[in-house]
Amino acid sequence: MKLEDVDMSAWTKLAAATTDRQSGFRIVTLCSVDAASRPQARAVVLRRVDRIGRALEFHTDTRSAKWQELSANPFSTVLGFCVQDQLQLRLHGLVELHQSDSALANSAWNQLSPWTRATYRGGPPGDDLNDTVRDEKSLAAVDENAGKSVFGVLIFRADGLDWFQLQRGENRRAAIAYDEAGLVSDCRWVNP
Repeated sequence: MKLEDVDMSAWTKLAAATTDRQSGFRIVTLCSVDAASRPQARAVVLRRVDRIGRALEFHTDTRSAKWQELSANPFSTVLGFCVQDQLQLRLHGLVELHQSDSALANSAWNQLSPWTRATYRGGPPGDDLNDTVRDEKSLAAVDENAGKSVFGVLIFRADGLDWFQLQRGENRRAAIAYDEAGLVSDCRWVNP
């Protein structure tokens, strides 16, 4: 692959992952830093990609530790690895938080399936689980908008991409930087 094709290829793969449940980039790792300055990492589902703005969208519960961590420190890293392509994408940038009453969160909520909405109905993430069994019948009996008040959207805006391709005999790595408009400001091959 030519250096000038690396960036476009990476963002095309990320965009395709939003609709292809089998994509290696469908679930990526979002990394933040907690109040004790310890790194935290968790798997998140990639919901939407803005290739021009270099942005990724994730959904979360606003009561979660990640929401609190990113509220205090929006600097983060997103890491994805596709086994089929033997490709690692490591993006760094800032996260914007959009609460349940924002236009973006309302729009995203309205596009969720009832089953996905149900994931926001329980207690705060990480709290002890009560003995209530969740089954399809009990979920159907609950108001479909229960949980909307704790639904949030995270928009990750990349300012850089570390592209790493595993290849037998010759691994390849590229470093790409983006300006505030999302345009490539620097792109170069680096030692793997």
